[in-house]
Amino acid sequence: MTTATTLSEPVLEELARLEDCLDRLLAITSPVTDPTTALQGVERAQRRLAAVRLKVLGAAEAQQTAAARGLPTTAAWAARESRTSTVDAARETRLAVALGAEPHGDTARALEAGDVSTAHAAVITAALATLPGRLTTDQRAACERRLVVDAQRYSPDQLRRHARRVLAEVEPDQQAVDAEEDAQVAAEEDRAYAATALSFHDNGDGTVTGRFTLPHLQAAMLKKAVEALAAPRRVRGTEHTSPEHARGIALATLLEHLPTEHLTGTTSAQVVVTMDVTLLRGALRTAGLDTDQPISAGQARRLACNAHLLPAVWGKTLGGASRVLDLGRSSRLFNDTQRTAVAAVHRHCAADGCDRPTAWCELHHRTAWSTGGTTDLADAVPLCHWHHRRIHDHRFRHSWRPDGSVVFALVGRR
Repeated sequence: MTTATTLSEPVLEELARLEDCLDRLLAITSPVTDPTTALQGVERAQRRLAAVRLKVLGAAEAQQTAAARGLPTTAAWAARESRTSTVDAARETRLAVALGAEPHGDTARALEAGDVSTAHAAVITAALATLPGRLTTDQRAACERRLVVDAQRYSPDQLRRHARRVLAEVEPDQQAVDAEEDAQVAAEEDRAYAATALSFHDNGDGTVTGRFTLPHLQAAMLKKAVEALAAPRRVRGTEHTSPEHARGIALATLLEHLPTEHLTGTTSAQVVVTMDVTLLRGALRTAGLDTDQPISAGQARRLACNAHLLPAVWGKTLGGASRVLDLGRSSRLFNDTQRTAVAAVHRHCAADGCDRPTAWCELHHRTAWSTGGTTDLADAVPLCHWHHRRIHDHRFRHSWRPDGSVVFALVGRR
């Protein structure tokens, strides 16, 4: 697809004819006798029209149409003119620019023919952009042809998975293909981790609205747990008015039963309910949370009946039965007593130069438990979340100093 540099009158004339054609289609009153073929025809026409839209966006970008109208980007101009979201307009503009910046002949022709969608084209251009720079023009073209063929068989999500291994089309060394796929997935994980976010908004009516962005791994964990609790066999009566409500109730249930025994700083990870004995005996007055929010007497009594939440309700002391500090191979996870002992020795993350307090750290086995290490105090090292990720990242090497600190460096650098 060669991006148009001007919006010529013939383009406008053909668009007017297209409008006439649509008028005739919409005027047909007889029922559709072959919906399958009709839907396929509509889909192909939409894809071809989307190719025209990309040409228009490419022309607007080349002509700096947005700037001429006092707007910062082509996406902002397109969103205003077409009354669509800026996010959608930005995605389409990026695709138009990508198709025009490099030779993507097969992709453009397939899009113009209606064989692939803009979603497929976006996957193809993104995959080609991540190919190793050592490939020749002919090799890149061969990879593109493979992806265009696959796009006619798979959905965009399925194509994205196949695209990670498109290098195999021109690379006979399977280890090199495996390494390239792993590098792409690692880069995707890094971007996902950087984009991870969670926000809360108190609606002022007893509810809190939240918004989160999670990497696929953690999102899959959350989704499986919530859906298991929201399964139809667990839903009784008419309490759940919709699948969304059922999942919401499941999430609330999950949060009440999150184990905190192995979280960093157990007491700080628990919600404390302040109440007195008269409330437990049936008094009707509100209790308080340590987050400065009230809860009803019934809610407080329900929490007090839950054996798992009882320590959180009444607080958790450091006294009680003694716990050994060396667990050998009998346990993979460090306990709270060991964490307390580690905190007495380490004031912050063991990584050189990191000042994250120990209370924010996770305990790491200096000698991996999976390779024979023990869950003993001498083998416990506090690492903040960022450095804990790095110590398990093959792109980083690490070394231990005599004082117990650890130094990190990128592989290949001194």
